[in-house]
Amino acid sequence: MSQPDLSGEVAVVTGGSSGIGREICLSLADAGADIVVADLRTEPRTGGTPTHERITQETDSDARFVDCDVTEQDDRQTVATTAAEMGGADVLVNNAGIFRGEEFSEVTEEEFDQLMAVNVKAVYFLTQALIDQLLDEGGRVINLSSVAGLEGSGDFVSYCTSKGAVRLMTYSLADKYGPEGVRVNAIHPGIIETSMVTEDVPIIGGESEEAFLQTVPMREFGQPEDIADAALYLASDQSGYVNGESLVVDGGSTHT
Repeated sequence: MSQPDLSGEVAVVTGGSSGIGREICLSLADAGADIVVADLRTEPRTGGTPTHERITQETDSDARFVDCDVTEQDDRQTVATTAAEMGGADVLVNNAGIFRGEEFSEVTEEEFDQLMAVNVKAVYFLTQALIDQLLDEGGRVINLSSVAGLEGSGDFVSYCTSKGAVRLMTYSLADKYGPEGVRVNAIHPGIIETSMVTEDVPIIGGESEEAFLQTVPMREFGQPEDIADAALYLASDQSGYVNGESLVVDGGSTHT
């Protein structure tokens, strides 16, 4: 099988400065795509060269950073304008998201609204802001859901709710725009070694690490590169007949 070639295409990646989003940006750029890195911060959370600078230094692709709060309509429109200036978006990766563990009975309406604004509403309205460009180019939309969007968990009711919404939004958009040449798919990561699961939760490095590891048949956690490989597949012609699909990347944990 030949390597995916995205030369001449423009990809928008939210949350592209760190973690999974950073690896997706680098993977798409290595395949030839120009990248719009949309994030609240320029530098990776773990340090190092900003994603857009690394792309321009290490690849033949162009890259621009957009200071973007995905919950703000003006910022979403700036992303769309930047993509148009670069030639129009061919690929949109809705990667930005937040996670919160919880006790269901203690979740406030403000906390719930914030989670839904980032994880669901932003996906909906950024896709809306870019849909005309994607229609012009026969585009692809890749939404980052989660295994939590497939299976419910009493420890993460709000998060599961948000990621389940992303999954059904994906299917609905695939049905609406598939006839017009836009493919829409979702990736459902399992536990991936990023700062989210080492610092924010934490799962890796915490007391529950071994228990979580035993739920993964491969007995190892995923890496951001694993999700980037899946995104590259869905962004390329290699997935030309894949639409309205959930690609689960979790080492087999969902099916045990």
